[in-house]
Amino acid sequence: MSEDFSRRELARFLRSRRERVTPADVGLPAGPRRRAAGLRREEVAVLAGLSPTWYTYLEQGRDIHPSAEVLDSLARVLGLTEDERRYMHLLAHGKVNKPRPLAGELSAEEIVRQLVHTAESSAYPVYAVNLYCDLVAWNRAATSYYTDFSRLPPDRRNMLRWMLEAPEAKELLPEWTEEIHDLAARWRAMMATRDGDGRLDKLIAEFRELSPVFDRWWETHDVQEHRSRTRHFRHPRLGDQAMRLIVVQAADFAPCVVVFHVPAWLPDDEPVID
Repeated sequence: MSEDFSRRELARFLRSRRERVTPADVGLPAGPRRRAAGLRREEVAVLAGLSPTWYTYLEQGRDIHPSAEVLDSLARVLGLTEDERRYMHLLAHGKVNKPRPLAGELSAEEIVRQLVHTAESSAYPVYAVNLYCDLVAWNRAATSYYTDFSRLPPDRRNMLRWMLEAPEAKELLPEWTEEIHDLAARWRAMMATRDGDGRLDKLIAEFRELSPVFDRWWETHDVQEHRSRTRHFRHPRLGDQAMRLIVVQAADFAPCVVVFHVPAWLPDDEPVID
């Protein structure tokens, strides 16, 4: 979306949401001379702690840049749903600020745990990680293709940390260097939307010091979004295996992702797995 389009769309969206809120919804008297059913611009501005002139400019689609805090204040006054709040942030900043679970819904980590649990009997790995690569959940097959993460201390259950620290990672992943390159490139892409995230900055600094390979790839500034790709394994019982990684994301459990593994071969070539 171009900036001009985004500003116009945000202006139209704000007007439509303002027009559906009645004075009674926000504790204001309707008054005998009110013609429109919705709130006036100056009323929205006052309730949100903004200048009426500035808010008018915002609804006119002028080249102004509301902060994330201002947008959340408007979302509160206009009674926006979480999806509407996210949409407003996307129009204004090109990204969602602090996604929140819907009221009464499960948290992101609870949702992905349930999703991974449905694959517990699968012969192929499934795991879920959060924004920092911390492992949230994994099925039984993941422990044979990777490691039994339950045996690691909770604060060490991180997929990238395991790849960098565990000697077995290089044995199980024959293309280990390329895997580190891929993860570094994904983190580089993610940082564009996570400015000022102290924990992410700390982890990157720690991993660069921990691994010269990660440090070298980080310095390349290569970028890779979450896409389906093939990962090769040297399975201790099944031998060489090629799995296609399918990364699943959804607004309900952002910023977590669930990583499914499916055989990279065609169905007719699929071997029988006991």
